[in-house]
Amino acid sequence: MGRRYFRLAIDVDVPGRWYLGEPTGIAGQERDDVWEFSYGRPVDVHERLRVPIDRPGKPLDFDTAGVGQTPIVSARLASIFREMAPGDVQLFPVEVQGQAETFFLMNVARTVRCIDDKESAEVQLYTLDDGRPDQVGEYRSVIGLRIDKAKVGDARVFRLWGWPPPIIVDGEIKEELERTGIVTGARFDEV
Repeated sequence: MGRRYFRLAIDVDVPGRWYLGEPTGIAGQERDDVWEFSYGRPVDVHERLRVPIDRPGKPLDFDTAGVGQTPIVSARLASIFREMAPGDVQLFPVEVQGQAETFFLMNVARTVRCIDDKESAEVQLYTLDDGRPDQVGEYRSVIGLRIDKAKVGDARVFRLWGWPPPIIVDGEIKEELERTGIVTGARFDEV
């Protein structure tokens, strides 16, 4: 059967879950680009970061923060990503408002061009008619995402070229997260 891959997404159905705001500098200053942690490439962060809580509730091991959907993970989850995919992710300590425990902003620093256009239920690409010349040839919409596993190579955690919102993890990472029971807030959908 070969390697399996899964979209790592937030589980919005966790009862009483918290909702996180946009990451800022420790003094509350806004970041220049709210999307910087979703591009699938390494970033430079030279300051301690803070994440406000927009709606108090149950802390989650995995969540996304703000409009940029920045991944925020517990220290336990960070240790698994650090051990199993050190070249694929960057982990930056963050202070989550009101939490004594350290959380980490997880930047997925790798992009793979592997969307399977034929096996996905529906894909739409940007064209010149869309008025977004910088995105021509990239994905405008992907429904029923499937990837071509032969194109993944040695990546274990990555974003998709031309369609960066999803975070993809390999089956071994998914199994380790589930085995340890530390995936509160996460949902896995096979791609």
